[in-house]
Amino acid sequence: MSTGDELKAAVSARRDLGPDFEDAIVESFLDKMGKEVDRRVDERLAQAAPKRSAQGRPSDGQRLALAIVSLSLGTIITLTLALVGKPMGLLVPIWVGIIIVNVIFNGARGKD
Repeated sequence: MSTGDELKAAVSARRDLGPDFEDAIVESFLDKMGKEVDRRVDERLAQAAPKRSAQGRPSDGQRLALAIVSLSLGTIITLTLALVGKPMGLLVPIWVGIIIVNVIFNGARGKD
């Protein structure tokens, strides 16, 4: 039954039953309308939820690409420092930075 039909039925019931039942009729009408609003909101939220959760999250392809680039970059830097003879103490902050970037990028994966 549509909202207009519900309202017409409530007004008709009020005419038939008289003012003694007015409060009960109004409460019943408002309860039905509240449930209809809740149903519509739930329906819209259910439709929007998959769209929202997919937005802003890295895809599996992006995660794989970052992992490949990170490992490649880390390996190249490690080999370069070893071949050039630079202090290997530089490797720890470089690899920690690479790990931090990966953790931040992939951090949204477990949140839902």
